Amino acid sequence: MVDGGTPALNRSRETRALTQSGYLMLLIWVLLAGVAAWAAISNINGVEVGWKWGVVVGSAVLGTIILCGFYLINPNEAAAIQLFGAYKGTDREEGLRWVLPWLTRKKIAVRANNVISDKIKVNDLRGNPIEMAAQVVWRVTDTAQALFDVDDYKEFVMAQIEAAVRSIGSRYPYDDIEHQEVTLRGNHDEVGVELRKALIERLSVAGITVDECGLTHLAYAQEIAGAMLRRQQAEAVISARKKLVEGAVTMVEMALNLLAEKGVVELDDERKAAMVSNLMVVLCGERDTQPVVNAGSLY
Repeated sequence: MVDGGTPALNRSRETRALTQSGYLMLLIWVLLAGVAAWAAISNINGVEVGWKWGVVVGSAVLGTIILCGFYLINPNEAAAIQLFGAYKGTDREEGLRWVLPWLTRKKIAVRANNVISDKIKVNDLRGNPIEMAAQVVWRVTDTAQALFDVDDYKEFVMAQIEAAVRSIGSRYPYDDIEHQEVTLRGNHDEVGVELRKALIERLSVAGITVDECGLTHLAYAQEIAGAMLRRQQAEAVISARKKLVEGAVTMVEMALNLLAEKGVVELDDERKAAMVSNLMVVLCGERDTQPVVNAGSLY
């Protein structure tokens, strides 16, 4: 029982199946076929002996049973063995294999699968609608859970990818012009790590792990893409202006300090204000300034 009185989920666990090498059983089948052929030929060409026909029939029955138990396992493939619906283990040995014919075999691929999800619309942390898609590399690690604990493990993977992408997308903002927050656009590695962790937790019930994942598509939804582009442009202009003004103020301060330290010229407050104004215009202006030479007295 779990908290709240809900019965705990009885999860399957992969175990090793008791199977045989198919090559050994094939050798036995060939020997039986040889014995049956010898008995039949000796009865036909010589004195007929009843027990030899019994050997032929017995060899034929045993040979048929053996033939029905053969199956092949390809590389990165496994076979779940069942007896009248009960799970009896998993065979992961490659090549020709053999099991008692009344045991059924259900094959499952354990190789890596690469999936690119459909684009889905998600509201980010600030409520902006965005489009997201993810690429996920996953594989089956527990065949019993994949086959018996979920209805269709491939559909289960796709559903959990969509749910995880929605969850991650709602935790972070799309972008942050001030670079003070973790964002979907600016922190791909961190978001990918958290997405992989979330997927591993979600897919563990199906005996599936995630080797690699990341976002393949990230953009504002079409209905707000234009407005958000203008907003990004405005924020970029404001940020650039801020940096420009900060740099200009530093340069003006440095110029005044150097003039005072070296005694090049003494300026009263009014002239300093005029000089500061002129320097700020020169440094912050978007167009090239035209110098004006003062041929008269400074005062």
